[in-house]
Amino acid sequence: MNRKQKVMNGGVWLLILVLGVYILGYGVKGQPAKRAAYACAKLLSGVEFTLQKSAARLIFPGLLYSARETEQSEGMQDILTAWAWELFPIYEFVCGQELYETEIESGSIYDLLLARKSYEEDEQEEEPVETEQATEEPGDDLLAQMEAENQAVLEEQERIQQEQEEGTFPGVEYTEEQLSDFSFVRNNFYTIASNTDISAELLDAPTMSQIDLRLQNDASEPQILIYHTHSQEGFVDSVEGDLSTTIVGVGDYLTEILQNKYGYNVIHNTNVYDFRDGKLDRNQAYSLALPEIEAILEQYPSIEVVIDLHRDGVDESLHLVKEVNGKPTAQFMFFNGLSYSARNGPIEYLNNPYIEDNLAFSLQLKLASEKYYPGLARRIFLKSLRYNLHVRPKSVLVEAGAQTNTLEEMMNAMEPLADVLHQVLGDSGGTGE
Repeated sequence: MNRKQKVMNGGVWLLILVLGVYILGYGVKGQPAKRAAYACAKLLSGVEFTLQKSAARLIFPGLLYSARETEQSEGMQDILTAWAWELFPIYEFVCGQELYETEIESGSIYDLLLARKSYEEDEQEEEPVETEQATEEPGDDLLAQMEAENQAVLEEQERIQQEQEEGTFPGVEYTEEQLSDFSFVRNNFYTIASNTDISAELLDAPTMSQIDLRLQNDASEPQILIYHTHSQEGFVDSVEGDLSTTIVGVGDYLTEILQNKYGYNVIHNTNVYDFRDGKLDRNQAYSLALPEIEAILEQYPSIEVVIDLHRDGVDESLHLVKEVNGKPTAQFMFFNGLSYSARNGPIEYLNNPYIEDNLAFSLQLKLASEKYYPGLARRIFLKSLRYNLHVRPKSVLVEAGAQTNTLEEMMNAMEPLADVLHQVLGDSGGTGE
């Protein structure tokens, strides 16, 4: 028997001895045996209750944690409880510690938690999930998915930088043979997020490139709707609080060009969906925007084209700019949501009957960009959700420039973007200027 066991055994025997003396004391004072037994039972019950609370605080500190009991009776019960604490020193140690929260548990775990949070927010930003079946679980391979997606974006950024440095932006009209090669189209025209995928059946480039997307309604009624799910997106020289220096001001200029130069009837909705109670909040921006967009489309059923105009967020070292007609011009990117999870398949609660039409629209815009403004349009980005692109067949999300561009570069980008839209939507060819 080691020293610790001897001490514990001695403590137990001492406790028994004290109880015996206490009971005898009642008898010496002339207390009836029944009353002494009752007093002993009451004392033991009190000790038992105290120890139960102590054990509960030890095992479930989050539920029953409190400072030491405030009673100051210093009676026999308190003395016996104190001795019991001495028999279980681990409890006394725990009670003496402060509860605290670490700023960072560890670098790798912290990064993983941030990645999971970012992924889950992104997966939920479209609409609130209504059923458990609708949720898309990240799974055990979350980190690998995030790394693959980040790597794809980095490769795209490196490709853009290399082309900018070499000055190689070869304009080209792609042949039907090239467009019939699924691998060629996928690898050259698209960046696909790791949380989704696309099949050769859906990505039928030869067919999509030949669909007639020209506007059917004349300019006597609204034809195009431009809006901004993220209206607060700004640029390197934006002025805080001045929406004319944000993506909204860029949308004003795109509207002006489409109306004055090309004769389209355009509605520019400048309502704010990502700024609530004085704070930037993009968690519900798509859900907040949808009812208003649907109301506008119901009021003006003549609208055939819906453009959600954004600016991208990239690494601070990347400058998405190209010279067009002697002017520094921000590059832009067309964006599609597929309502399809690589893990779980079709996302039924985000139904979009116009996915093929959306893809045809963005592909034709990309092809027109390569023909008239080679290298200006980045690869089309595909992600798993819907992003409110189900409201019209000719719906597209445009990421124009990024936070590292200047307002001037963004404004300059609206001129070729408007021309590319006209190439696809108009009766006659664009200027190609």
